[in-house]
Amino acid sequence: MFEFSEIQNNYFFLPLIGFVIGIFGTILGGGGGFFFIPILTLWFAVPAQTAVMTSLMATLPITLVGSVSHYRRRNIDVSVAAVFIAGGLIGAVAGARITGWITESQLKVAFGIYSIMMGFGIALRSRRNKEAGKLTEGQNKRDGRSMIAKGSFYGLVAGTITGAFGTSGTMPVIAGLYSMRIPLKVIIGTSLLVVLFNSIFAISAHLFIGKVDVTLVSFLTAGSVIGALGGPGILSRMKIDNKAESAAAFWYAATMIIIGILMILGGRN
Repeated sequence: MFEFSEIQNNYFFLPLIGFVIGIFGTILGGGGGFFFIPILTLWFAVPAQTAVMTSLMATLPITLVGSVSHYRRRNIDVSVAAVFIAGGLIGAVAGARITGWITESQLKVAFGIYSIMMGFGIALRSRRNKEAGKLTEGQNKRDGRSMIAKGSFYGLVAGTITGAFGTSGTMPVIAGLYSMRIPLKVIIGTSLLVVLFNSIFAISAHLFIGKVDVTLVSFLTAGSVIGALGGPGILSRMKIDNKAESAAAFWYAATMIIIGILMILGGRN
């Protein structure tokens, strides 16, 4: 399960990469695990199956530190998170099984397709939110049955993606939370808590079929924990309006689409 790769010169960039991902993972929500897979496979040539487990392990400290920080700032809706987590448990186990059934190239292509789909989804959702305008306090009420149905479905999808691809499964979680008309800062904090549990479930499911590169995790974590500590504080001081949200969503979506294309091309080589 555990392996220790030989330290290479480019490994010394990993703490900086982890620091940046730690900051943005706790500001944007989800822990930033989505970016670990392409970095490890495209830049460091880590086998896809090893990158999945390594990514999950590297995501844990970001989501743990970020969840605690956001909870202290009351940016987490625990009742909503619990529904997503319940669905994520089933999905993570299913996703881990999928990883064992497909080849490395198929895993890369599947991740690339998922990335492109989520990128376009974010762009479309951002456009709809911009047209709808900013939510008022009176619009934040949720129907209990609808919340459970949406949370269970999106949680199941997110857990499956986390288990299969080793990413944080952030996009389905955030999409589900957006559909419940929850304030942005609560969406970010709640998504971190959900992803934390999804990662734990997926690691448990991968325990006997995946490999963790402890060397890579150590280098990534050295920077990501520091970044995760600072992210929530930066977010609390930010003034978030519709224009800023739209700009961030555009660049996030564009990055996902580009990464998806690169992963597909890498999987076909």
